[in-house]
Amino acid sequence: MSKLAIDAKGLSKAYRIGKRTEQVLKGINFNAYHGQVTMVMGPSGSGKSTLIAALSGLMKPDEGEVLALGENLWTKRAGKIDKFRLDHCGFIFQGFNLFPALDATEQVAQVLKYCGIGRKEARLRATAVLESVGLGNRLHQRPAELSGGEKQRVAIARALAKSPALIFADEPTSALDSGNGQLVIRLLHEAARQRNAAIVVVTHDPRLEAHADRVIQMEDGNIKSDHMVSDPPSVGA
Repeated sequence: MSKLAIDAKGLSKAYRIGKRTEQVLKGINFNAYHGQVTMVMGPSGSGKSTLIAALSGLMKPDEGEVLALGENLWTKRAGKIDKFRLDHCGFIFQGFNLFPALDATEQVAQVLKYCGIGRKEARLRATAVLESVGLGNRLHQRPAELSGGEKQRVAIARALAKSPALIFADEPTSALDSGNGQLVIRLLHEAARQRNAAIVVVTHDPRLEAHADRVIQMEDGNIKSDHMVSDPPSVGA
């Protein structure tokens, strides 16, 4: 059986909107396992992005706890949470979040430098991971010279470069066509299988559901269903 990577209990979060309070998470219990792609699905406003922010140390819940890699995340000081994310988490976002002035290799190497890896080694590792996602011929292109699918592959390479145990992807395919969306999911599956990462993907893209190991449906701040996909189909390039 896969090893438990995240175990969250009783997560609640509310936002103040004008004079009213909107409860976005309502006592959520959630877990994720190494070697699996867990898909969190639901309509806009269902609480998916707030959940992933609470699980990854980006936003403190009002109530509840998150055990990540056996550590109680929200009992740590802010600096310790930042260090946990740097050491153990990779992030992939809908908007790519690439630096306009940096080429693909520099985008990935920059993260490795933050981890204390020397410049030469960082560039070697960045080149290797970019080649692994099919960008060996795009190493020196800046974001303006890359397609949407290529930008997302740079973002995936950046997330994978430090071999994180936890990878969080927030709407990673919503800006992509079907072919590039399929490629993104294949790369995430490879990260789960080959690197034993626990991968949590937040999406409302119905194309992805069949390719998850596990699908969690959210609605109005609650988990409505949670089921394993017995044999996810392989995803072509």
